Amino acid sequence: MTKGGMESVEVFTTEGKGRGLKAQKEFLPGDVIFAEPAYAAVVFDSLTHVICHTCFKRQEKLHRCGQCKFAYYCDRTCQRAAWVNHKNECSAIKRHGKAPSENIRLAARIMWKIEREGSGLSEGCLVSIDELQNHVDSFGEEEKKDLRTDVESFLEFWPPHCQQFGMQFISHIFGVISCNGFTLSDQRGLQAVGVGIFPNLCQANHDCWPNCTVIFNNGNHEAVRSMFHTQMRIELRALSKISPGDELTVSYVDFLNVSEERRKQLKKQYYFDCTCEHCKKQVKDDLMLAVKQGESKPSADTVKEVIQFSKDTLEKINKARMEGLYHEVVKLCRDCLKKQEPVLGDTNIYLLRILSIASEVLSYLQMFEEAADYAKRMVDGYLKIYHPNNAQLGMAVMRAGVTHWHAGLIEVGHGLICKAYAILLITHGPSHPITKDLEVMRVQTEMELRMFQQNEFMYYKMREAALKNQKIQIMPEPSNENAPSLFHKKE
Repeated sequence: MTKGGMESVEVFTTEGKGRGLKAQKEFLPGDVIFAEPAYAAVVFDSLTHVICHTCFKRQEKLHRCGQCKFAYYCDRTCQRAAWVNHKNECSAIKRHGKAPSENIRLAARIMWKIEREGSGLSEGCLVSIDELQNHVDSFGEEEKKDLRTDVESFLEFWPPHCQQFGMQFISHIFGVISCNGFTLSDQRGLQAVGVGIFPNLCQANHDCWPNCTVIFNNGNHEAVRSMFHTQMRIELRALSKISPGDELTVSYVDFLNVSEERRKQLKKQYYFDCTCEHCKKQVKDDLMLAVKQGESKPSADTVKEVIQFSKDTLEKINKARMEGLYHEVVKLCRDCLKKQEPVLGDTNIYLLRILSIASEVLSYLQMFEEAADYAKRMVDGYLKIYHPNNAQLGMAVMRAGVTHWHAGLIEVGHGLICKAYAILLITHGPSHPITKDLEVMRVQTEMELRMFQQNEFMYYKMREAALKNQKIQIMPEPSNENAPSLFHKKE
């Protein structure tokens, strides 16, 4: 079954797993298997005034819709592109007096699209909205209560002159949003800014060690003629060689967790038991729970005590980060590392989590040398655990490279930036803003490295002068969130 630009994939049904996607031809790492525009998408409630409601880019100055005073856009191009989806929403917000929550807005956008086009197959879709999984039958008491609240709020917002839907269908749409909502990120890919529904992507099953990755591309409206604009879309990209007939899989959760924890998370959020090879055989669990080897191997009690101490510290760190107490975060990390280093192995996830936070916060505080040391250890651990073409690995290696560069450690910095660039070319593609930024850094560090190799003394003199004249680039304020996860789950 193929349709509009989806000729290279096929929907198939497997016992126990339901529908899945299969490759119809060979793909190599970095190939785009398909790109899919959102069926419907909305900006998160907390960011509606700083993110464009069409392309989901973060912008300094946005134009506000003069009618509803709620929607914001980069420019007239984005505003015009949004009108078909915003028209009904605009008048409904004016009638209602205020904009409802993101969940209600997304459900309403889906219903308006169904009103316009019917609920059958849309152009380029392999499945219809009716056929998507909703898992409402698996909801716990709390989720059922939230669902009832959402349905009530939706009915208050939904205009009486629009097509009226039955309670069961409205509940189905909210179930679809809850289980299949995909996280949309800003153009730098660092912050989750919205949620969208992509019916074809919803057909890709999970594997903890997948052969594909999904990247969100904000599109490009900068061309003078609109026919050359590219729209906001997701891209399913190959991570390894895929043969015709192979199932296409993506990971719904971060791999950096032992198999038991990943399985718990998948069961709680997506209502299935993961049976992938990595979970069944607990592949890499030993690395993620590694302890120091050698003559003075720590006792099981000592390991247990240090892991509990690490968990408690991570809670304190979260609290301090929320309050912006970054020097307190650094102190907590240093104290924790003192306890961890004699006991935990280099790939232990509790050690890696502390190293990651320490390097990020110290970079922000411009304590680059200490940050670089922690970042290097973090990356060395990640490289032994993650798939070599993992997007989160690529982003971590990039951060470590930039930190070394700022610390004046040009050789290691350039090496890490090149490594990150090679990974992100596959996971994000050459035209993604992050990859483009990285290419600029790669050229810059290569030039500096040549200068360093020719005359170390002159390199440091020039660097010192440059730093005096120009304030060193401030690193972005540490985020309290993890990298945006693939699917958005309403908490």
